[in-house]
Amino acid sequence: MSKPTVPAAAAPAARAAVPVWQSAAFTVYPDSLVQGAFTARALSRTRLTSDYQSPANAFQSPRVSFKFSLNGQDNEMPPGQDHLLLALAPTDGAALTTPVIVFGQQYLDPRPAPADAYLAPNTPLTIRLDLRPVLAAFKAQGFYPLYNGQKLYQADFKQVFVAGNVAPLSWDFDKLSHKPALELLDADGDGIYQATLVLNAHPDQNATAGQWQASLDVSGFPQLESDYPLLDGLYNLALEEARRAVEPDGTLRTGQEWAGVWTRDVSYSIVLAQALLQPEAAKTSLRRKVTPAGRIVQDTGTGGAWPVSTDRIIWATAAWEIYQTTGDEDWLREVYPIIRNTIEDDVPVAYDPETGLVRGESSFLDWREQTYPGWMQPADIYQSQSLGTNAAHYQGNQVLALMAARLGETDVAQAATERAGRIKRGLNQHLWLEQAGYYGQYRYGRNFPVPSPKSEALGEALAVLFGVAEEGRARAVVASTPVMDFGVPCIYPQIAGIPPYHNNAVWPFVQSYWGLAAAKVGHEESFLASLMAVARPAALFLTNKENFVARNGDFAGTQINSSNMLWSLSGTLGLVYKGLFGMDFQPDGLTFRPFVPEALKGTRRLRNLHYRAAVLSVELTGFGHQISRVTLDGQPLPEATIPATLTGSHTLRIELGNEAPPAATQHLVSHHVAPPTPAVTYAAGQLRWEPVAGATAYQVLRNGQFAARTTDTMLPVPAPERYAEYQVLAVDAVGAGGFASEPVPVGAARRRTVLELETVTAPAARPSQGYTGQGFIELSTSANRRLELPVSVPAAGRYALDFRYANGNGPLNTSNKCALRTLRRGEQWLGTVVLPQRGVEEWANWGYSNPIEVTLPAGRTVLTLSFEAANENMNGAVNQALLDHLRLTRLD
Repeated sequence: MSKPTVPAAAAPAARAAVPVWQSAAFTVYPDSLVQGAFTARALSRTRLTSDYQSPANAFQSPRVSFKFSLNGQDNEMPPGQDHLLLALAPTDGAALTTPVIVFGQQYLDPRPAPADAYLAPNTPLTIRLDLRPVLAAFKAQGFYPLYNGQKLYQADFKQVFVAGNVAPLSWDFDKLSHKPALELLDADGDGIYQATLVLNAHPDQNATAGQWQASLDVSGFPQLESDYPLLDGLYNLALEEARRAVEPDGTLRTGQEWAGVWTRDVSYSIVLAQALLQPEAAKTSLRRKVTPAGRIVQDTGTGGAWPVSTDRIIWATAAWEIYQTTGDEDWLREVYPIIRNTIEDDVPVAYDPETGLVRGESSFLDWREQTYPGWMQPADIYQSQSLGTNAAHYQGNQVLALMAARLGETDVAQAATERAGRIKRGLNQHLWLEQAGYYGQYRYGRNFPVPSPKSEALGEALAVLFGVAEEGRARAVVASTPVMDFGVPCIYPQIAGIPPYHNNAVWPFVQSYWGLAAAKVGHEESFLASLMAVARPAALFLTNKENFVARNGDFAGTQINSSNMLWSLSGTLGLVYKGLFGMDFQPDGLTFRPFVPEALKGTRRLRNLHYRAAVLSVELTGFGHQISRVTLDGQPLPEATIPATLTGSHTLRIELGNEAPPAATQHLVSHHVAPPTPAVTYAAGQLRWEPVAGATAYQVLRNGQFAARTTDTMLPVPAPERYAEYQVLAVDAVGAGGFASEPVPVGAARRRTVLELETVTAPAARPSQGYTGQGFIELSTSANRRLELPVSVPAAGRYALDFRYANGNGPLNTSNKCALRTLRRGEQWLGTVVLPQRGVEEWANWGYSNPIEVTLPAGRTVLTLSFEAANENMNGAVNQALLDHLRLTRLD
């Protein structure tokens, strides 16, 4: 099939004008925007048009990569090893069907792909799978040994799916169970499973609305007028969508496709714009995200929500923003105990006393495969320490300190300030990448964590905005973080084999925070680029979409998307309020710190701006970020600050000095995919791994430190006298490294002690398989609330303690039934044991909890494992797991 053509759209008037922004991808004029053959135009400030059509299914490659999945998990073959089919229609007119592919045996289509071949839209494909080896293993031994050494027991086998790279296929294994079309069935019971799919079917995604005409009354909101009709029109579009986002119950809807209130979504939206724009709806929404016990709700997420995910604390920054915009003292007294209690709950569970950092998943990046290596289980994600989540906790503690000080609770204020200081020091010590000039996305691993060198855009922006990065580092972050033609990608470089969503994607709300960070440090090019990167999709799609593909700017290529997205539209507004006009809300006033790029110079007015008991009409002229003159009702206004006590209607005029800031460039990069993650084994004194596609070398880590660089796929490693963990990461020709492999322990067996837990209390009566020893025990809110664990070690030293467990109360990616327990020695707190969900009703799916490092004397020590108040999870009623054994590994 030859490449289809896209009809050109003429835009002579737009092209004749002087652009305000031009890049390799698109051009913006005062009244229009041109991207290739497509044009968006402002016919007025209340009417926009666009002829954009998505090319998502027009140029699709016929190379279909896929894998089979037992129970919705990535368990057929090692990462990077997929089946490959050329989905080209047979010349004889027959239906397109795969050969019968044996589970676990890679199929590679031997045909070469013609250079001009494309996958035809709406191509039916029947996929056939031979599952008989798996079924035979069930019959012979009760389980099937998976490639990664785990066992799938017959009692736990429920469904088989297909995952892949072409819609409706998806690499999101965790969500396969929600897509019935991707389940393979064995209708005649012969062990051959099959499913018929229609590939490359996007009939509802090729275009958005062709025009937008204002239709809602938004006169109660601030009214913008400038010399740039397109930007004014997009502002008015965002106002209308903000109005449309308010539900009948007074809450803010997450998006057109997302009903209800989500903690992080609404919080980030409130900080950007909704605290100013719709404070009562913002309050109502935050109240919806409070538990009956007066704690912030962590939405359902990886492994059963909190504490695998811990970014709920961004609620505190949103609550503080509402107080600063409204001055509502009752609101301050209402939210203060909620924030205090939430942080007090987080401290023993998620705060690492050694690094000062907070454990848990990256804020908003809550889709495992999209930002983490495939080997990381929910317990590993809990153990990680991420940039964005830590920036949110830093600010949450700062907010708590400010609130406590205003309410006279000095002890709370001091403790919160100290915690914030430890987080800031931890981030700058453990995640700052001096050579890169920005922070790494997270620390990850097991007993010897390492920083991931990928950039993480939201976390980088928050580090600048909240003051984690001080002046020199703040400027370096904005100048050095990788940015692509269509905006700043959520992470960079991209992950191999993972489709766009968080990977290879730009999210407008993240771009907006990035733009505000650029404005804070006076980086004109980055701020202007952010304004344009947010304007482009809104103009072409005529709605504020949730995300788009970083590589090509299209909305239709991501895994999930929504129009009228709350945090996206809030970002559009926030760049006006907090960026161009520079509004900085404080407890006792509103300070203006405008930043107008020279390309957007002129006069802009913001009328009907409600600030507490005052109504302001603001006129802003010139460009730059230095104020030459500012008056309120014709009188000089000290520090450009409106006092909180101001009442009535007033006119504010701000004249900028027309001085451009020092020239600074962005770190503009092209789309790049890092090499896949190696799967490493150790045997007979050698580390081994299969060659990784695109790798030119391999870096070997020992206990988190560089140990060797090799071009081979094996490395002799004699058994060390001490315990050691090895990891391997692949490096490509431009020096980009992928994720480090799962840590491989060397010399562990002779340094480990195991306590079978059925020896300390009665074993559970419920059925299971795959346990060690003679049985296992059950933990719940009523069973084994306190256990005494007598352990004996041959030598004094530092030990890592973890528990082999099963939690079948939910899938890996959602729900809220993560189990927790507290480990102590006498009264001494040693750590929190986190037992995340591992699969729905998969009670024979065993894994290990997070490791807790403790110093033990030689001989016998009695530990206790108990269910304490700090171990309440987000579910409240179900806090349950099976425990097989306790493992003690000597590290020193």
